Amino acid sequence: MTQRARTRFGRLSLRVKLTVAIVALLSLVCLVIGVVSEFALRAFLIDQTDGQLYAAAGRAQDFATHGGPLGGHNPVDAPGQGAGTVNAHFSGGRLIDGGSLSQHGQRVTLTADQLAALQSLPADGHAYSRTVGDLGDYRLTATPIPDGVVVTGVPLEQVHQTLLTVGLILFGVAAAGVTGAAFIGAFAVRRTLRPLDRVAATAARVSELPLDRGYVDLSVRVPDGDTDPRTEVGQVGSALNLMLGHISAALEARHASEMRVRRFVADASHELRTPLAAIRGYAELAGRSRMHVPPDVARSMTRIESEADRMTTLVEDLLLLARLDAGRPLDVAEVDLARLVADAVGDAHVAGPSHHWELRLPDSPVLVLGDVQRLHQVLANLLANARVHTPPGTTVVTSLARSADGTAVITVTDNGPGIPPDLLPAVFERFARGDSSRSRAAGSTGLGLAIAAAVLVAHYGTIEVHSIPGRTEFAVRLPVSVPAQRTGEPAQIEA
Repeated sequence: MTQRARTRFGRLSLRVKLTVAIVALLSLVCLVIGVVSEFALRAFLIDQTDGQLYAAAGRAQDFATHGGPLGGHNPVDAPGQGAGTVNAHFSGGRLIDGGSLSQHGQRVTLTADQLAALQSLPADGHAYSRTVGDLGDYRLTATPIPDGVVVTGVPLEQVHQTLLTVGLILFGVAAAGVTGAAFIGAFAVRRTLRPLDRVAATAARVSELPLDRGYVDLSVRVPDGDTDPRTEVGQVGSALNLMLGHISAALEARHASEMRVRRFVADASHELRTPLAAIRGYAELAGRSRMHVPPDVARSMTRIESEADRMTTLVEDLLLLARLDAGRPLDVAEVDLARLVADAVGDAHVAGPSHHWELRLPDSPVLVLGDVQRLHQVLANLLANARVHTPPGTTVVTSLARSADGTAVITVTDNGPGIPPDLLPAVFERFARGDSSRSRAAGSTGLGLAIAAAVLVAHYGTIEVHSIPGRTEFAVRLPVSVPAQRTGEPAQIEA
């Protein structure tokens, strides 16, 4: 079997492989039985033919030695021989007489080619298979007589016909048996592998569950009837159930840990707001009397106020993420995305006058249901990300359109240096920052894109990024209508 054939065979399903193996094995068995039967039958028929040959040769020898009723001694004329029998009398290497008997018992003279096949036969009394010219295959024997050698032969045509008939019968029976076995075997294999199909269906249902986040109700199990440890499929089903049990326990432990972390982040963020407000208040109060304090103290108070503002932003971002993780409902209303995008780009132009800002809006309004403040925060974060991580003079294009499937699409594209390839897969993870923002000189916390992704998930939207040097594009998709709100799930709204 070639490598390509092995590869193709390896891609077949298990039931096809088993069916092919059954058919191939049965075909081989039938072939062996047929070949052995043909050889055994041929040996039997040849043995019978040899008996007829020796009887005919004995009559010819006896007739040549003792003569017939009329006193003849020519072995060619020996009586009692069947149709097709050939006889030839040689003396000193010369032909004395020779002929064969027709179907009507008449003597037919042999040709030179036929006599040549008879003359070359060893005179040892053994039987040999030879082709006697156009007469066909014969069993021949050469027997010494007082005045030479007599050669006698009987035809093998009946033997060949019998072998051919039996071979055709065996082939027909074997073909019918193999065909029937193929259908019955395919049915039996399919029926036998049904438990394996159910086990595979269970695994497929588990693979469709969102196991990467949130609470997962992993209640899918292989039916008890397919977990019998006495069968191979039952062992697989039992092992799969055991594995699913361990996975379910691990997912519950992970979810409990996530909930504890989220509660801690929410509680810590909430508690930090009060002291941060106090720090900012005292820093502002001290700032009003900078003329009465030394310059270094005034600079320190300014830094305290700046860091308090930055920390307040971080705390507010963490608190927002905690609320989104907890599934807090959003303030849902009808939002005009065209106006929202225009306002966000205007704010970005004021914050980054050194960049070139372009706005592309459709002629008709694009309305969705959502939380206008959170959606504005998504756009603000995307535009701030483009402003902070690109050099002055970069062109940032913000466009709004309605796709063919009816969803609203907002894209923010810049011609900056692009996102590093190693950072691109984790760009929406929390606290993900490029090397250029490690100094945090621009106040980056690494939460902006994570907040944008979480807000869009709460709105049943998506966000994607494609980046190469010279072009980075963030694409936001928002459904115009989303499912109605269900208990315990975040921001499920109905248009």
